[in-house]
Amino acid sequence: MCTGKCARFVGLCLITLSLVCIVANALLLVPNGETTWTNTDNLSLQVWLMAGFFGGGLLVLCPGIAAVRAGGKGCCGAGCCGNRCRMLRSVFCSALGLLGAIYCLSVSGSGLRNGPRCSKDGIWKDYFKETAGSYLLNRTQWEVVCEEPPHVVTWHVTLFSLLVAASCLEVVLCGVQVVNAAIGVLCGDCRKKVGPRAQEL
Repeated sequence: MCTGKCARFVGLCLITLSLVCIVANALLLVPNGETTWTNTDNLSLQVWLMAGFFGGGLLVLCPGIAAVRAGGKGCCGAGCCGNRCRMLRSVFCSALGLLGAIYCLSVSGSGLRNGPRCSKDGIWKDYFKETAGSYLLNRTQWEVVCEEPPHVVTWHVTLFSLLVAASCLEVVLCGVQVVNAAIGVLCGDCRKKVGPRAQEL
């Protein structure tokens, strides 16, 4: 696969994953799909750090768009630099996206380990924080420990697991695009060598 086609494929994947992270982070702000508990006292710190919105979302969306553009015809066509200009920009954007994905992964992993903030007997607390993640294997305690919001542990675990999975893929894809774009800067887009018709695709 040439650098241009690879960049376009990676870019489309990054755009999709960034949107997934943004939606997942937005849902974490409304436990059980309700805004009743959306305030600083009732949501954990990891939710308010907005790792899915900023880290895995916006900071990955930009390199995704840059990678798709790098997979196009290029700023100068097949003339002076081919796709080298856009590939160079994609290197820096992907490096920034890599940092964002790592931030999202670390915060989401911490959120998954600590569990949600919830209420028991009217007292709001991070009840699972001291379990070091072992609560994930004891589902029978979820509804017993957390009375409000309803089903908050399932909501929290599902969305943070999604963020962890998405950010892991983002780390891999951003790393791939850094290497791919660097090769594109040095060697150009191989599609320009197969004829003018291929360039238009």
